[in-house]
Amino acid sequence: MSLDFKNKVAIVTGAGGGLGKCHALELARRGAKVVVNDFGGSAAGTGNSNSPAQQVVNEIIAAGGEAIANYASVSDEQQAQTLAQDAINKWGRIDILINNAGILRDKSFSKVTTEDFKAVVDVHLWGSVFCTKAVWPHMLKQNYGRIIMTTSSSGLFGNFGQSNYGAAKMGVIGLMNALKQEGAKYNVHVNAIAPVAATRLTAELMPEAMRKALAPETVTPAVVYLCSDEAPSGIILQAAGGNYQRIAIVEGKGKNLGVNATVEDVAKHFAEICDLTGARAKDSAVS
Repeated sequence: MSLDFKNKVAIVTGAGGGLGKCHALELARRGAKVVVNDFGGSAAGTGNSNSPAQQVVNEIIAAGGEAIANYASVSDEQQAQTLAQDAINKWGRIDILINNAGILRDKSFSKVTTEDFKAVVDVHLWGSVFCTKAVWPHMLKQNYGRIIMTTSSSGLFGNFGQSNYGAAKMGVIGLMNALKQEGAKYNVHVNAIAPVAATRLTAELMPEAMRKALAPETVTPAVVYLCSDEAPSGIILQAAGGNYQRIAIVEGKGKNLGVNATVEDVAKHFAEICDLTGARAKDSAVS
């Protein structure tokens, strides 16, 4: 099994710090040429700076690797196109895309504004759509690609005060599930990482001991594996402090009530309908 990335070109969004920086550094250490993208905004998505992305590029180059900086906002379709353009102009191909960029604007649903809801969805969901759309034709043409979506337990399982974030993070799973099928015959694999890590978006919510245990570096091994030649497609991996597990959407056996079933029949058999004993993971809507 070869887990080096020589001659591979990777794009990592939101790579100016935290998880994205760790992913970019490890890919570069293993030989990948990296487009380090970061808009340089605050955790809430305000302001911008070229410094975060450039500092990571400088670190990669100082270690003997190859990297260029990109300062685009992934939530802007035209700016997102520059990630692919920069990679092609510099190295002639794109092998890997890690959709990592994100912001938070946490509030309960009764208090969150539609503006804050839209801003979070724009970065996490639309940003993943725009960046993936930018690299997709290049990957299909070369019959190779590895794309990572970044989801969250807040979307997969729910979390108070994160309706905007959770909706966006579940949205990228729907995107992954469609693209794993559309990319299959072109050797384009699409997977998702559900990280639990102490980053600038989450650190203030964690005590110091937890922050140390949940270092971003503990997520990167799972992400980099999903970028490799051996990676599967359509898998959701959770990574937290050295613990890794698959998360899957499953279908229970259910209960056949017949075509003439009534509301009363559903009520009577509801426990059986909801029983997940013997449930199976599904690969598609028709499987």
